[in-house]
Amino acid sequence: MKILVIGGGGREHTLAWKLAQSPKVDKIYAIPGNPGMAKVAECIEGISIDDNDRIVEFAKQSAIDMVVVGPEAPLTNGLVDALENTGIRAFGPRRDAAELEGSKSFAKMMMEKYQIPTAKFKVFNDAESARAYVREEGAPIVIKADGLAAGKGVVVAQTLEEAIAAVDNIMEDKSFGAAGSRVVIEECMVGEEASLLAFTDGETIVPMISSQDHKRAYDGDKGPNTGGMGTYAPAPVMTPDLVNQAVEKVLKPIIAGMKTEGRTYKGCLYAGLMITEDGPKVVEFNARFGDPETQVVLPLLKSDLAEIMQACCDGTLAQQNIVWSEGAAVCVVLASGGYPGKYEKGHPIKGLDDAEAAGTMVFHAGTAEKDGSVVTSGGRVLGVVAEAASIKEAVDKAYAGVGKINFQGMQYRKDIAHRALERMA
Repeated sequence: MKILVIGGGGREHTLAWKLAQSPKVDKIYAIPGNPGMAKVAECIEGISIDDNDRIVEFAKQSAIDMVVVGPEAPLTNGLVDALENTGIRAFGPRRDAAELEGSKSFAKMMMEKYQIPTAKFKVFNDAESARAYVREEGAPIVIKADGLAAGKGVVVAQTLEEAIAAVDNIMEDKSFGAAGSRVVIEECMVGEEASLLAFTDGETIVPMISSQDHKRAYDGDKGPNTGGMGTYAPAPVMTPDLVNQAVEKVLKPIIAGMKTEGRTYKGCLYAGLMITEDGPKVVEFNARFGDPETQVVLPLLKSDLAEIMQACCDGTLAQQNIVWSEGAAVCVVLASGGYPGKYEKGHPIKGLDDAEAAGTMVFHAGTAEKDGSVVTSGGRVLGVVAEAASIKEAVDKAYAGVGKINFQGMQYRKDIAHRALERMA
């Protein structure tokens, strides 16, 4: 089986690494890939992940059996439709189903229609009405750009001034471009967040192991929001009972609702949940694997990922017996100095082999190759991942790996999995 992975970040490196373990996979290509992925895949340069025609052409010429789409933009850009229309199997939702992530207002309206628990909300197309509503509701309050904003278009405003500034920033200053032409304003939910990813073929839903991301840049959950500074799995806050509630009240109704709307959803569905006193409520849906949640969930998967993905595409997921490890995994993200603000690129990275020799997996997120060595090329540079029998052991092992790596300006959180460790203590 020949597989093409679309994307070049930490999530895609993890997907390619896991797919390479399948005895059914003979060859993996990646567009564009990264230096870490080059160990398991042939990286193809010169094709944009937004160029559906060229990707389809490459897949046909290379006799690709399945394309796995990593990032959200190609999904909302209709890449899966373009591939399926030419008879190529593709893992991921079609454009109309990917709107669950592409438009926050669409997702909220679906939740309202199918009675899926979520925060109270209102949608606004103009800044003046949005500001008036914020003044009426008061703070804390959540302001979200409607479209795709690379995980950064959300402001949890603690004060009225902060909320008004967020509306102005998104709608007037167009900080996120067209993604901010409409905003969703929500009540601020109280609780602990968790992520629950699931495989689905549009009918059957199989939840993965729960995980928890750390969005804030600095220790103690302080500082600006980021794409994610680290994660761990399983998340102790997601008890078996809460996982069951999330499956019954969130995952099943949304997948059934999408089918009813004529937008059958296949691939990976990511539910970002707030665990409130009333049970799990949806913060957001993503139409793909989370990043960096993938880096801790897939190392715990014992079953063949290529086989599961094929079943999702073919509508045979019910026939799969998916098995998970009993252990835990932790990912610490190493970021460029200044991230999520301005940062420099091109700094040489030292100690990658030493970290892997110490028993950690190092997934490349923002790296490039220059003069034969690996250098930084993004905000989030690497994900250092450890698997162990317990979260505590995985934390210690991950940070031992982090200690082996060095690049100029390297920053990372030193408290990944603190909530799990506090809960267990």
